[in-house]
Amino acid sequence: MTAQHSLSGKTVLVGAGAKNLGGLISTTVAADGARVVIHYHSDATAADAEKTADAVRVAGGQALTVQGDLTRVAEVERLFTTAREEFGGIDVAVNTAGMVLRKPIVETTEEEYDRMAAVNAKAAYFFIREAGKHVDDHGKVISVVTSLLAAFTDGYSTYAGLKAPVEHFTRAAAKEFAGRGISVNCVAPGPMDTPFFYGQETPERVEFHKSQALGDQLTRIEDIAPLVRFLATDGWWITGQTIFANGGYTVR
Repeated sequence: MTAQHSLSGKTVLVGAGAKNLGGLISTTVAADGARVVIHYHSDATAADAEKTADAVRVAGGQALTVQGDLTRVAEVERLFTTAREEFGGIDVAVNTAGMVLRKPIVETTEEEYDRMAAVNAKAAYFFIREAGKHVDDHGKVISVVTSLLAAFTDGYSTYAGLKAPVEHFTRAAAKEFAGRGISVNCVAPGPMDTPFFYGQETPERVEFHKSQALGDQLTRIEDIAPLVRFLATDGWWITGQTIFANGGYTVR
């Protein structure tokens, strides 16, 4: 197999693809000629999903929006089967879904733990499982995790701790799907300049996070979308890896 420089004519499924990073990935691959399946979670993000779908069409691509709760396995299955039924196949599956909680361990409730586990680990596992069933040979599977996986810090036990299993899911899948030429990787952004981040932090801690990266700034979604595109095209030879894209925020 040789490098694939373009996504023209390919189908890209984006978990949590309605807004923020997922929305930018959706429109980025559309500009490269891809058909895009835009997953969104709830009625609250339906308008964002349709706005992103319109942007995909303006870019010349085809778009399909699919609502579903990815913590429910039947909904993950339905997402992938709907994508195949609509477009005849899936070439790239990208999961950007996640939930952040900053809270001390001694204050964390069982309900909070279970919710974080469902969104960050369970949903990711079954997304990868269904990708293994439905992505075409020589396809790509990409999960967004967090640069906190390489941090020694407080407060994020459930977020970093329950994103951590996704790395092993990814390594196992990279081995198991290798015979079909499918690459499987994680991308680990630093703290991103989105509403996803600010609700968990004080202004003082925001400034601290900025100070730890190049240019005293947070990771931008525009820093991550091109990397996802690269892994979906020329970066096909990379597999089983976690790529820390964070301006030097953390390393390992």
